[in-house]
Amino acid sequence: MRKKWPLMGESITLGDRLKMAYFCLTAKRFTYGENLKEFENEWNNWLAPDKKIDSLYVSSGSTANFLLVAAVMEKYGIKPGDKIILPACTWMTNVSPAMQLGLSPVFCDVNMQNYSYDLDELKILSRKHRDVKLIFVTHLLGFSADIEKIQEIFPKALIIEDICESHGCLDNNGEKRGANSLGATFSFYFGHHMSTVEGGMITTNNEDLYDLMRMKRSHGLARESIFFKYYKETHKEIDSQFLFITDGYNFRNHEIPAVLGRSQLKRLDSMITIRRKNYAVYCTIIEQYPNLFYQHSYESTNSSFCFPFICKSTEIRDKIRNLLSLHNIEHRPIVAGNLLSQPFLKGHKIDTKREIANAEIIHRQGIYVGNNHFVTVDDMNDLAGLFNLV
Repeated sequence: MRKKWPLMGESITLGDRLKMAYFCLTAKRFTYGENLKEFENEWNNWLAPDKKIDSLYVSSGSTANFLLVAAVMEKYGIKPGDKIILPACTWMTNVSPAMQLGLSPVFCDVNMQNYSYDLDELKILSRKHRDVKLIFVTHLLGFSADIEKIQEIFPKALIIEDICESHGCLDNNGEKRGANSLGATFSFYFGHHMSTVEGGMITTNNEDLYDLMRMKRSHGLARESIFFKYYKETHKEIDSQFLFITDGYNFRNHEIPAVLGRSQLKRLDSMITIRRKNYAVYCTIIEQYPNLFYQHSYESTNSSFCFPFICKSTEIRDKIRNLLSLHNIEHRPIVAGNLLSQPFLKGHKIDTKREIANAEIIHRQGIYVGNNHFVTVDDMNDLAGLFNLV
């Protein structure tokens, strides 16, 4: 049996650990402090060095999604019952906040090239649902979704982005996705491109939205606002230390993971480069097996999270899963598959029987193997060898 090929290797280095250890031995403040603020600033500079954006470090990519949806609803007057377009194949925490906050989800099928919206179906939905207020776009598995075409189809809808597992994927102008976004989320869960073990970031190009999210991240407190002085003056009857301008949560993160994030961020570009190179090799392998897999081409805009393959049948998928397990290669389904098949939706007023053709194929026939900066040429050759056994 070959050595284990995990979804993600041990990405927290000795250098990372020493920085956290030194901080723990010398720091006087462990809660929200200077390292967290510096991490946010350094993230801004990494994502969009020539633009004015603002970022918030929060407790996870999941809470980042919830906070973003809640703040966009409040700022733009989007009410419970208003419609939001969601992908039929994505991770749970991309769709759960919309439902938890009372929005009416309209699910759209995905395509099998970059796993974002099927644009033909999106056009049909645009004629059927002219009152859509919000679209949540997932850049899934490291692929860059075509935000520009989606905006053309729904010119009046607001678009927010989940880039939680696709750090560094690019738009058609070569800029990182999220650099020009009303709101974009990123996850630093252990298995993603860089890690703070848990944790997430929200980025926005709108200062008022940023300020609202700052307050909501910390219970709705006015003292978190960049306009704190204004709120003190306009609400003199309330002690300004416990002045609440909006509803909110405790979605803050703290100093130790921020220290880790600052250390890992220095290596993020190099790790993305390796992932892209690995994925290019993978594409040359998958092209040799058109009888086994649906084909998709290499795109230089990607920031590969994994090696996804959609098998031509469930029988082929089962054979490959058995071979992967036998040879110690960790693997997973393509995220949540067809969400409309998941039990959690059964109690909601959603047409779960509507045909979602591509998401259903992905659900029944999709697998992925981990791509990261630890994957070697030998690993890739082993994977190709397994395909020869099917």
